[in-house]
Amino acid sequence: MRRPSALVALLIPAVLAAQTAGKPGPTTRRTGTFQDRRLGESSGVVASRRHPGLLWTMNDSGGDAALFLVDTNGVTVGVYVVPNAVNIDWEALGRGPCGRRECIYIGDTGDNGRDRRSVTLYRILEPDLPPPTGKSLRLATAKAEAVEVRYPDRPHDVEAMYVEPDGSVALVTKGRSGGALLFRVPASSWRERRPVLALRSDSLPIPTSFMTGRAVTDAALTPDGHRVAVRTYRDIWFFVRDETGRLTPDPTHPVCDIAGLEPQGEGLDWWNEETLVLTSERGLFPAGTITLVRCPAR
Repeated sequence: MRRPSALVALLIPAVLAAQTAGKPGPTTRRTGTFQDRRLGESSGVVASRRHPGLLWTMNDSGGDAALFLVDTNGVTVGVYVVPNAVNIDWEALGRGPCGRRECIYIGDTGDNGRDRRSVTLYRILEPDLPPPTGKSLRLATAKAEAVEVRYPDRPHDVEAMYVEPDGSVALVTKGRSGGALLFRVPASSWRERRPVLALRSDSLPIPTSFMTGRAVTDAALTPDGHRVAVRTYRDIWFFVRDETGRLTPDPTHPVCDIAGLEPQGEGLDWWNEETLVLTSERGLFPAGTITLVRCPAR
């Protein structure tokens, strides 16, 4: 996404922290900052199942079409170019089935101006670890599959995405207009050569507001497929997912305040069933951050 002005970027963490002072907060642990200077705008994150303890992330608009594999200290293990992909505005990562195997999904879905006629989803088989040379290597993934997506009404700015158990892709709008809207791209779309239509399926009860930092920047589905976390710059919202994919507020987990925790919080994934991993762009700070968060339950 575009960076805020210098003054706004400096004031946001303090303002949000003041707004949530005195409220019960989550248990947090900052595990590291991104050490690779090439990784300045981490806009999505996937906690690897194939390589436990490691994270996949990427830069957003204008960056290389590449994924970074990092540890939780922020040290880059490898950089993987993604063939057959272009980074117009990569904003989200997800993990889910692709046939009988599991893929990493990439959402080239950012649209600050809400003027893109279509956006693109990519998916690749999760790559192997690089050879143990002790250096961060530049490698390549398998050739990406791609599907072009259009919305039924108008362009939307989307930074939040997760992959459902059947391989459908859920997209949550950032909230620039009409609130946080949920669209679904059916799993069958990957067989299409023409643009496919994202289906409007829900509207989430998140009172989006850019003035208060409540703009949706990522979402993630638990490994068991039953719960969804949706994050903004200032909080995390929890939902229960039913068999149809519909989301309802999770009665066991209230909204979780993370205001002021990060320079410019963007990425979100489940580290395990109760702990989340957050990543941040660096904004005006030296580096983006990696943070583990456990939110209080009722």
